[in-house]
Amino acid sequence: MTSRGLLITGTSSDAGKSLVTTGLCRYFARQGIDVVPFKSQNMSNNSMVCADGGEIGRAQWLQAVAAGVEPETAMNPVLLKPSSDRRSHVIVRGRPAGTLEAGEYAHGRQHLAAAAFQAYRELADGHGLIVSEGAGSPAEINLRSGDYVNMGLAREFGIPTLVVGDIDRGGVFAALYGTFGLQDQQDAALIKAFVINKFRGDESILAPGLDRLTELTGRPFLGVLPWLAGVWIDGEDTLEVGRWSTERSSTATDASTLRIAAVRLPRLSNVTDLDALAAEPGVDVVMTTDPGTVLAADVVILPGSRATISDLEWLRANGLAAAIQARASVGGTVLGICGGYQMLARTITDEIESRAGQVPGLGLLPVGVRFHQDKTLRRPDGRWRGHPVRAYEIHHGRATVDLAAADLGDDTDHPFLDGVNRGSTWGTMWHGAFENDGFRRAWLTEAAQAAGSGWQPATGAPGFAQRREQMIDTLADAVAEHLDTEALARIVGL
Repeated sequence: MTSRGLLITGTSSDAGKSLVTTGLCRYFARQGIDVVPFKSQNMSNNSMVCADGGEIGRAQWLQAVAAGVEPETAMNPVLLKPSSDRRSHVIVRGRPAGTLEAGEYAHGRQHLAAAAFQAYRELADGHGLIVSEGAGSPAEINLRSGDYVNMGLAREFGIPTLVVGDIDRGGVFAALYGTFGLQDQQDAALIKAFVINKFRGDESILAPGLDRLTELTGRPFLGVLPWLAGVWIDGEDTLEVGRWSTERSSTATDASTLRIAAVRLPRLSNVTDLDALAAEPGVDVVMTTDPGTVLAADVVILPGSRATISDLEWLRANGLAAAIQARASVGGTVLGICGGYQMLARTITDEIESRAGQVPGLGLLPVGVRFHQDKTLRRPDGRWRGHPVRAYEIHHGRATVDLAAADLGDDTDHPFLDGVNRGSTWGTMWHGAFENDGFRRAWLTEAAQAAGSGWQPATGAPGFAQRREQMIDTLADAVAEHLDTEALARIVGL
C-alpha cells in the first residue's frame, strides 16, 4: 500500500466536512492527481446505488463525481441507516448486514472496522491519493476505543489530518482548541493543521485568534473558507435537509411561482430527490410539518422514508395524513416517492422492518405494498411523455398496482415510471428521476397547470447536472483561493 492520504475531520457534525472533502477531491483532480474519496462509516439515510448494485452514502457518491472517478462501495464500506433513535440498519460494502443497536455503538463494531480498513487498503492499492472524510468529531472521546472513522482511521494508516471548524455557529476557537486538546499524544501528532469554514466578512479580524491558537497547539491554519451560499446539493446530514429553502435568494410568491410542500418525515430517506426541484427557477420548495402549509401548496410531496409504517403513523397523529387526503380530494397534486409512494397505497404488509403486519395506507392509489427480506438495489431506465428517465431504487417494500381496481387504459389511472398516476396523485419507487431535466420540467409543467399556476420552465436555465458541476467547481475554487495549497501539498506529501 503506497497511496498518500488526507483525513478531514470537524469540530462537530455539519462543520462542512463533506463539502470540504468534495472541494478537495475536485481540486486535486484538477492537478492531475489520481484521487478518490473515502469514508469508513457514514450514518445517513441519503444513499446512492453504484454501478455494481451496492449502495453508498450520497456524499461519497458526490465526492467521487468531483474526483472524476466511478463511485464504488469501497469508498463508503460501512453505511448506517437509522430507523429509530436506538437502531440503525447496517450496510457493509453496499449490502444489508443486519442492525446495530444503540448500546453496541461504542464497542460492538470491530467487524465493521475490519471491513472499513480492508476497503481503504483496496483503494490505496489502486489510487494515488485518498481524501477521507471523518464523522461527527474526534472530540467524541467516549467513542474513541471503537473508532475507525476519525483518529482510529488516521492511526491505522498514519494519515495526516485536518480539523475543520464552523465559525457560523460561534465558539470556533474554543471548538478547535478543545478538539485538539482532547486527543492523546499519538492522535494529536497526526493533526497537522486547522481550517475555518463558513466565514462571512473581513478575515483579517480573525488574525489574533488564529495566531494565538497556533501558539497554543503548534498547529498552523491552512486558511479561512468563506460562506458559500449557493452550494447546497447532495447533503448527507439531517441538519442539511432543506438548506436550499434558506440559502436561495427569496423571491416574492406570485402567480408564476409553483409552491411545493415536502413533508419532513421523522425518518426521511433520500431527500436529495428534492434538490433538482428546488434548483428549478420559480419553484419554491419548503420542508414542512404543518398541515396548513400542505393544504395551501400547489404540490405536496411525500419523500422517501427509512421507517414507512412508523412515519405513516406519525402523519396520522399530526394531522398531516388528513391534510394530504383533503388536498388530493379537491384535485391538488400529491406525489409519493419510494416510502412516500408506499404510504399512498391501500394496504401495506410489513413483517420485515416494523413487523406490523398489514396496515391501511392513505388509500390514494390502487396499490398494495409488501415488504421483502431481500433489498431491491438497481438503476432503472424508462420514459415518460417521451422524456428519458434514469433513476435508482433502494427499498424492501414492493408496490403492486391492483389491476382489478385500476384500469390502466382509462382516463383515470395511468402508468407513471414504475408506479401509477390516479387523477392528481402520483407514485413511484424511483429515486433521482427529477434529476432528468426534460422529465422534471414536463412533470412540473403539468402540475402547474393542474394548480392554476402560471409557472413555466425558464428559457435557458441550466440543467441539474450542470448546476451540480458548478457547485463542485465553486468548492474547488474556494480551496484554491483561500487555502494555503503549498502547505497542503507538503502535508499530503505531494
